[in-house]
Amino acid sequence: MSASGMRGYDLRALFGQSTTVFAAFTGPPHEVETANEAFTALFGDGGSLTDLLDDVHRSGESRTERDVRVVVGSGEDEREAFFDLTCEPRADQAGVRVIGVETTQVRNAQNLMADHRALLVQIARQAPLADVLDGMTRCIEDLAPRELVASVLLAAPDGTLRHGAAPSLPDFYNEAIDGIATGEGIGSCGTAAHRREPVITADIATDPLWNDFRHLAERADLRACWSTPILAGDGTLLGTFAMYHRTPRTPKDTDRALIRVFTDTAALAIERHHAEAAERAARIREAAVAQSRSPHPESCELGGGDGCPAPAEIKVADSWGDAAWGCAAHVEEALIHVRSVFIASEELGGLGAYLERRNRPRNEV
Repeated sequence: MSASGMRGYDLRALFGQSTTVFAAFTGPPHEVETANEAFTALFGDGGSLTDLLDDVHRSGESRTERDVRVVVGSGEDEREAFFDLTCEPRADQAGVRVIGVETTQVRNAQNLMADHRALLVQIARQAPLADVLDGMTRCIEDLAPRELVASVLLAAPDGTLRHGAAPSLPDFYNEAIDGIATGEGIGSCGTAAHRREPVITADIATDPLWNDFRHLAERADLRACWSTPILAGDGTLLGTFAMYHRTPRTPKDTDRALIRVFTDTAALAIERHHAEAAERAARIREAAVAQSRSPHPESCELGGGDGCPAPAEIKVADSWGDAAWGCAAHVEEALIHVRSVFIASEELGGLGAYLERRNRPRNEV
């Protein structure tokens, strides 16, 4: 997903609709004359705004308060909200009125765009995959309106799931699930990887998918887990993205929207990592083939400006792909004085040939 790809996500689905509030007060003691339901639900009789109301009534000048924090809802639905409030004298001079709009969505969208852009820059600059995934999980933990713990597991060639990133999960938990198999009934992540579809465990204590892992979840104080498979463009499994919660709960539309954003971002990072690894392997193979085709000189190539007439008996190479033939004495000198030099096996053909043999079908070995 490109930076502009974020526009494809409905920010209303990500962060909900903005709320508008209105109230008119009769001047002091600032009794509510009229107010919409949203104002009453959030600010009650306006007691928390007394200082603002007093200042405007006394000065006769309008005043705007930005990012006024309000706790909305309760229990599972409790969240933090922010409002920009404008308080101004009423035209009839009977008091003041307050008009406000919720800015929570704008704040969250700006934070998401900034964090997401930073992740894309990391990916483009070929930052280590572990760093990108660690930053991604921390980002969603910060953005979420309620406490959650994010985790990424990576699909391994042997069909298991290996640790990718989970900075807020305890070490014992990460170590225990590192290398779990994929399959039905193997927690939320193993099952999601097997089914290739999201698996929502609203209550770990009662979900049979967690029979073998429930003790770990209890020890880590985890009560819910929503896992989504991370898939490549061709449908190949790349890993899983999980969101854990401290209380039993199911995802809301905003949760599902955030999951889509970060699952897409994880897929982009992992696919880019795989492509870079394949390119490096290809370069190594090409260098090995080129070296294997170079002629075997008759005399030592390590004698320096004066040359060395001794027979070239041993081939040495370094980690940058350079190689040379030399006599026993000059090879020993090179091994002592040049960092990363090692004796190369002409018969085995070096690392590139080794990788080629490892990737060859068994019936051809």
